[in-house]
Amino acid sequence: MDPGNQTRISDFILLGLSQEAELQPLLFGLFLSMYLVTFTGNLLIILAIATDSHLHTPMYFFLSNLSFVDICLTTSAVPKMLLNIQMQNKVITYEECIAQMCFFMLFGGLDNFLLAVMAYDRFVAICHPLHYTVIMNPRFCGLLLLASWVLTLLDSLLQCLMVLQLSFCTELEISHFFCEYNQVVQLACSDTFLNDLMMYLATGLLGGIPLTGIFFSYTKIVSSILKISSAGGKYKAFSTCGSHLSVVSLFYGTAFGVYLSSTATQNSRATAIVSVIYSVVTPMLNPFIYSLRNQDIKQALRKLFS
Repeated sequence: MDPGNQTRISDFILLGLSQEAELQPLLFGLFLSMYLVTFTGNLLIILAIATDSHLHTPMYFFLSNLSFVDICLTTSAVPKMLLNIQMQNKVITYEECIAQMCFFMLFGGLDNFLLAVMAYDRFVAICHPLHYTVIMNPRFCGLLLLASWVLTLLDSLLQCLMVLQLSFCTELEISHFFCEYNQVVQLACSDTFLNDLMMYLATGLLGGIPLTGIFFSYTKIVSSILKISSAGGKYKAFSTCGSHLSVVSLFYGTAFGVYLSSTATQNSRATAIVSVIYSVVTPMLNPFIYSLRNQDIKQALRKLFS
């Protein structure tokens, strides 16, 4: 493949969610508000957990990491969109596009693995409470987090390196508000079979395996809760994983819907709009879901503000 074909690529065009000029101020205000809420909310969760010694447990350790990843996930896409709207310029350079794509895949994959790890943590806490501190020891929690980073980093680097081998022609318009992997690959002039194959393998393995783990964990959790005789005991057990289950449903319901339906429809704009839910809305809602339903987080936030 001629490397000169790639060096001539300097810019991509991000078409965004709408090309109507009168909607741009509304989109700017909406996404700026959501980004500030996401950043502030998740940062408060991190600070509350870090400053309250009662929250130095595996569940909140993973929650603080999830909040950090959510901040990074949103930051990888939204600020560039806001800048383009403000400057009335839809251009993103080739280098920026590749970097944005890599970071978005990295933090999106980490979100995926952390949700699975948190499901396992709830499984151990509810199904094996007497062995919880032994199983979920700090070393094991650190290894779970490290494994999540390594796997998603390798996947992101591999897929981005494969994109760098592609040649692009004159059609460089991306019907999205950020450089989404599938959208970028579709613009290539060269053969994308290996890229498509890698994308489906990564989605199946790095997406399917954690989802299977979550399903298995909650199957065991529900089975254990049903064996509890008292209604109060059932409610207490379920309340410890209700917030996580809400986040899982929102994240996977939209993410898999977008990627699995993208090959069946040609409406890229509709796909971009749905992508907003898992890339912007879900990270924004996570702090509210965990803080409103969690007395420990509420108490830690009160201490933080006081």
